[in-house]
This record gives sequence, structure tokens and C-alpha cells, in this order.
Amino acid sequence: MLDFPPWKIAVVLLLSFVGLVAAVPNFLSDDQIESLPGFLPDNRITLGLDLQGGAHMLLEVDADAIVSERLANLEAEIREALRDKRILGTIETRGERVYVRVRDESQRSAALEAVRDLATPVTDGVGLGGALSRNIEVASQGDGQIVVAMTEAAIRARISGAVDQSLEIVRRRIDEMGTREPTIQRQGADRILVQVPGLQDSQQLRSLLETTAKLTFHMVNAAADPNRPPPGFMALPSVDTGEMLVLERRARLTGENLVDASVGFDESSRPVVNFRFDSTGGRRFADITRENVNRRFAIVLDDEIISAPNIQEPILGGAGRIFGNFTMEGANNLAILLRAGALPAPLTIMEERTVGPDLGQDSIEAGEIAGILGLAAVVVFMLLVYGLFGAVANIALLVNIGLLMGALSVLGATLTLPGIAGIVLTVGMAVDANVLVFERIKEEVADGRGPLRAIEAGYQQALSTILDANITTFIAAFLLFQFGSGPVRGFAVTLGIGILTSMFTALMLTRLILVLWLRRRRPQRLPI
Repeated sequence: MLDFPPWKIAVVLLLSFVGLVAAVPNFLSDDQIESLPGFLPDNRITLGLDLQGGAHMLLEVDADAIVSERLANLEAEIREALRDKRILGTIETRGERVYVRVRDESQRSAALEAVRDLATPVTDGVGLGGALSRNIEVASQGDGQIVVAMTEAAIRARISGAVDQSLEIVRRRIDEMGTREPTIQRQGADRILVQVPGLQDSQQLRSLLETTAKLTFHMVNAAADPNRPPPGFMALPSVDTGEMLVLERRARLTGENLVDASVGFDESSRPVVNFRFDSTGGRRFADITRENVNRRFAIVLDDEIISAPNIQEPILGGAGRIFGNFTMEGANNLAILLRAGALPAPLTIMEERTVGPDLGQDSIEAGEIAGILGLAAVVVFMLLVYGLFGAVANIALLVNIGLLMGALSVLGATLTLPGIAGIVLTVGMAVDANVLVFERIKEEVADGRGPLRAIEAGYQQALSTILDANITTFIAAFLLFQFGSGPVRGFAVTLGIGILTSMFTALMLTRLILVLWLRRRRPQRLPI
């Protein structure tokens, strides 16, 4: 236990030094961090919402919009299926059902079969493993109509998938803002909780989250009357001019094929948004522009025409520009939205709060006072009870706190008020292992063993107890982190890291200091 070859000494000292260096940026100002050499760490502990303030929002996914969009797509699928079978009839959506009436009654059974062929399996997530069912129900009424409705399993699956997709898109949009350590998690069946520490002005966050950012590209029908668009067309307003334009209802291209969007400038130094498609979108974009030279091509964002340029020549590079009366902030926000992707449905802000930083500062100061008082009490206790050995344990304790702060900084962990409680608890627990070892050493000294044998026996006999106690506590911290949320996870992070650093300082650093002291002094009697 007391065998410390040079390589082991070097490893212990190096780990301690690196951990302490990683903690240093937490005590420096922003200007001082900027002046640090590039090879030194510059990460600081990120404070949570309860410590530095920020924005808190509870969002709800519009389930009705999801169902309405699916019904509109279902209507288009039915129309295309009947067209392929050369069956004429009327199709309309009323409420949550699609009604089909064929003109020729003899084709009714063929129409019924064509519509039923559109049904696909869907997994009902309710229950263990989920049950397999169909996405639509098709029935024939006595008045000659065919009624098509979505099943409950399909509606649940569609809403659940939309929430999962919205969760990822919200995360990407907030990450584009450069915000560190936001909390984004699902709540209930159709809600998303968003907490962004350090963001005091929530207006930008609100605009990013409320915008669906559904980008589509449509051909313009210049000859049609906007007041009476023909079937298969729609009239939408232009953001730039306010005029109503008639567009094909079917989108020729969507934002799903976008791979990049960035802010640029036109020849007059006005902000524009540059966009680029993937290979599939680039080929389709090239085909559309090649076949429609001298026609207007509308770029639609959330049912508003933001640009409708005239196609002057084929665009073969898979890239283009969006012109508009943009400010720099507006162009940047649009680029962020396009890069992050479109939300599958609008998000409604159900709850919005801005947490001020004053409460957070009070919490930090209270946590600092508690930590300092706890540290001072432990230091005094160890000195009074164990003398020189207590001083060695105190040195290891200070290094342990530095290692804990360095680990939190490097990992980018978020420090919350419960996390501060975990640090204070770690300070109290950090000397537990040393107390067990020192008590065993005192027993060995009382039995008449010499200094070297007493210290070696103390570490050997206390090791299993130390490992058992810390491993069980670490398991509890891991379970809290795995199944907890918010403040509970913050407490678990600091507790878990504190256990690891405490084990290192107690079993390696303290022992190293005592071994070096023994080699140098060779005492006849231990001062404990």
C-alpha cells in the first residue's frame, strides 16, 4: 500500500495539477480569460436558471393542426388514387373525416378498394410493445358516400412523432443562438419545457419558437384571378409588396432538402439569405428552373410569400438567394430557422416567465457562505483531532474542491442551487475516508506497531470499508441522475463527481503526502 514508484507519483501530481488548472478560469474575469494562452483551458462552470436567471417557457404542440394537415394530405392521396383508376367524383374534408362521392355508381366498389389500399399499419404506443393497427378507417354509407377517418392509434402516433420532432428542432434552434446548457424536455403528451439560463430578453427566443418555418417553393400562375383561384391553386399575400399571388397548391420543392442557410448581401449591400440544397433538392431545383424560364417562382414561409423572383435562367448549382426587406437580425433569424428545420406543427406558449438574476446572486452568496463555513468547520475539526495528519487531510480536501470545480468546468455541467448543496455535502464527506484510515492507524499504534507498519495496515484494513461506502453512494447518485430531472440531476452530478474526486484525494494524494513525509523524516513515533 505504501509502494509509490516515480511513475505513480508523477501520475498523481499531474492529475492534481491538471484538475486545479481547469478550475482556475472560474476565478478569472472575461478579459483575463481572453488573454490566456490557447493551450490552457478556458471553460467555466455554467450556472443554471435558478442561479443566473433566464427564460422559462412551456410550449404546447398544436394537435389540431397536425390532424388537419394529415387530413389534407389524405385528401390529396385519395384524389390521386382515384385519378389513377380513372374514377370521377367529388372529394371534400368536413371535420375530421374525408367524404368521397363517385359520379358513376358502378365504380363505387372500385373506388372503395382504391381508398382501402391507402391504409398502412401503425403502431399504437399504448401498452407494452404497442399493438399494430391501421392508420385509416374506410366505410361505405347508404347515401352512396365513402367516409374515410383517421384511427385513434394513427392520431396518437402522429402527435407523438410531431412532439419528438419538435423537441429536436427546438433544441437545434436554441443551440444556434449559442446558448449553453439549455433544459429542453418533454412534458406530458404534447408539451415541451424550455429553460434557457442567462437569457434575460426572451423576445428573440419567443420569435424563434413560435415560427413554424415551413419553407416551400411554388410556381406562380400570373394569369389567374387572386379573388377566384382555380382548383389546385391558392392565393397568398406577398410580404414585400402586399399583393396577392396565385400559386400552385402543390409545392414543387420543400425546405426538407435544405442543407445550409446563411446571411449574405446583395449588390446594394442589403441583407439576403443564401440557401443550398442537398444533391436531391439541387437536381429538382435545376429541373424546375430549367423548365420554367421567364416564370415567377414563389418562396413561401409559413403561408406568406417572402420572395417571388422571375426565373431568368436555369439554376444548376443547387443554391439560391432569398431577397426581402430584411434587417440583419431578421435575416439571421430566418437563416437560423431554415438551418434548424421546420416544425411539424405550430407551438403555442402556454407559460412564460423571466427569472431575474438578483435571486440567483442571493442563492450563490448563500451557497458560498454555507460552503466556506462547512469547509472551515471540517478543517478545524481535522486539525484538533488528528494534528499533522489532519493538516495533510485538509490539503487533500482543498485539492479535492479544486478538482471538483475543474471537472464541472471541463464537462460543461450546469451548476444549480441543489448542485451547490451537493458540493457542500461533498466537503463534509471528503474527509470520511481519511477519518476511517486515521482511526485504523491510531489502533495500530496503540497495539505497538511502528510508523511504517501502522500506516500500511491502516490503509489496507480501511480500504474495503471506504470502497463499499463510496460505491453505494455513487450508485445512488447515478440513479438520481438517470431517473431524476432538473434540480435532482444537478445535485446528482456534483455528488457523483465529488465522490470520485474524494476517492482520488483520500486514497492517492493523502497517502502520497504521508509516504513522502515518512521517507524524509523517518519518525520513531506518529504524531496522531
